[in-house]
Amino acid sequence: MLVEAIEDSTGIKAIALRYLALREHSQQELLAKIQAKGFTRQAIGPVLAELCRQGWQSDARYAESYARHRIRKGFGPQAIRYELRQNGVLDVDLDSILADVADSWLAQMAQVYAKKYRAAPNGVAGPLSKTEWAKRSRFLLQRGFPADLLPALLNHLNITLTSI
Repeated sequence: MLVEAIEDSTGIKAIALRYLALREHSQQELLAKIQAKGFTRQAIGPVLAELCRQGWQSDARYAESYARHRIRKGFGPQAIRYELRQNGVLDVDLDSILADVADSWLAQMAQVYAKKYRAAPNGVAGPLSKTEWAKRSRFLLQRGFPADLLPALLNHLNITLTSI
């Protein structure tokens, strides 16, 4: 029985290290992937705890890596925070990680906006109807940018709203 437990832990550790060599993983992700290989949760738990203590696995490192990736894809802080929670990252200060990773959420939002809605050649966006701005705002909100940055984006891009 003891030999079987040692073999299980050695196999679990090898699988986990293989996954971690490819990219950062959250503990929850590793647990699910290793369980899919046929190991029990009770056998996996102590091995993952040991990998955390040794620094091989870190939810904070995973959160930072994941946040950088999602920012490059054009997502805002609310979407990234939600996705990290879904991936099992609960005991990490996500606000400080997101603040460290993103220089300015306004600049990030302006970049996403400019990519989606091509700006005028002179850089001034010009007038927009309120319905068109509402449509564009919804796009930015669905990407996870906070609603309180929308007025700042209007000012930043020199957009004026018309009633038409």
